[in-house]
Amino acid sequence: MFTLFLSRAQKTDSSMVSGHQIRLNRIMRKGKMLCIPMDHGISNGPIEGLEDPVSTIFKCEGHGLSSIIINKGIIKALPRPTKLGILVHFSSSTSLSMSPNRKMLTGSVEEAVRLGADGVSLHINIGGKEEPEMLEQLGMTAEQCHKWDMPLLAMMYPRGENVKDPHDPEIVGHVARIGAECGADIVKTVYTGDIDSFSKIVKSTPVPIVIAGGPKAKTDLDILQMTEDAITAGAKGVTYGRNIFAHKTPEKMVEALAAIIFRKESAKEAMKKIE
Repeated sequence: MFTLFLSRAQKTDSSMVSGHQIRLNRIMRKGKMLCIPMDHGISNGPIEGLEDPVSTIFKCEGHGLSSIIINKGIIKALPRPTKLGILVHFSSSTSLSMSPNRKMLTGSVEEAVRLGADGVSLHINIGGKEEPEMLEQLGMTAEQCHKWDMPLLAMMYPRGENVKDPHDPEIVGHVARIGAECGADIVKTVYTGDIDSFSKIVKSTPVPIVIAGGPKAKTDLDILQMTEDAITAGAKGVTYGRNIFAHKTPEKMVEALAAIIFRKESAKEAMKKIE
């Protein structure tokens, strides 16, 4: 009888939803992600589109966005809860620093839980002299995230003295794999520029990959086409900063991106939502 009861209890436990799954489901939607990283205030100050980040958050809410990445001070500044998933960003440096590529921890996973965040975000630069310190931060934060059932997004960038071409597929593949191997649940990295090379990177990375937007694109169609290509290659979504919050109508850009990511529309079809 005890054996039968134990097996039933084990079966029930194995089918229970975990805190990690609940939080991940807030960050992503049906395994896909459309996220605006808005952590730039520490590194660059109140840049265009982020003069009032709270206003931008609520302007884009309800237009297809799944989540945002913000620093803890902005979470505290929210006048009311948002329906969006929140990843709190806990690694920073400034453009005023003598070592701007050296990201330092600015919070703990326990603090993320107290803030009500749905996940933690870290920025890790690979290829420079600051790399060892940041790898240690990634590994230790991943361990704490596991302890608290908190999803971890790792922004993995090829950036430093030893990186000649940050879009080299071999380097991008290595950098993405580092994030997964160190315990990240989602890896954000740069797009290589073509579907074939990026699809190989997706296949060799055992966690979902989302792409960064980089500098503001020359045209809206450029960023939408890159999104379509990345999704075709197997990316699970995008985390675009300037290409959304610095857009003249950020909510329309979000709608266009959502059409590509969640409804598999083409870039040209999605453009109609902006035009």
